[in-house]
Amino acid sequence: EYDGERNSAGERHGRGKAQLPNGDTYDGEYENGFRNGLGTYRFKNGAYYIGEYLQNKKHGHGIFFYPDGSKYEGSWVNDQRHGYGEYTYTNGDTYAGEWFNHNRHGQGTYIYKDTGSKYVGGWVNGNQEGEAELIHLNHRFRGKFLNGNPVGHGKYIFDIGCEQHGEYIQTEEVK
Repeated sequence: EYDGERNSAGERHGRGKAQLPNGDTYDGEYENGFRNGLGTYRFKNGAYYIGEYLQNKKHGHGIFFYPDGSKYEGSWVNDQRHGYGEYTYTNGDTYAGEWFNHNRHGQGTYIYKDTGSKYVGGWVNGNQEGEAELIHLNHRFRGKFLNGNPVGHGKYIFDIGCEQHGEYIQTEEVK
């Protein structure tokens, strides 16, 4: 079901509202039959997206509100979180930084709401990896991370002025 403007070929073109067969709705701009430009897409499950479209895909700047209460605001490319964006998780944690193909990837800052701790540094395919700093209330760790864990040379810096330098070695746990 569609209510809106059409072009001479009868395609949805300009501003319009659509009720999709799956129960979702779209209210926004169309171009030659495709969602194109600004619009709001509401999913039957309660999620919704407000932002830019290109050829029926989220593309450009937009905000996605997920059914679990989490939210992403930032850049989209080809229906994927891609570029710079900020994600607020259901537990209150936040991530602000670079995204690539829907994953945290590049440089970013993750803030843990419960502790106030902050991870500032590299990400690869959603995992903490590369040079980074893990900042806690009264001390910080500066070094390298791999799969979310410190690895190799690094140092703890305490607010009272002391530093502890060392090497992180991952050990196998005996089961």
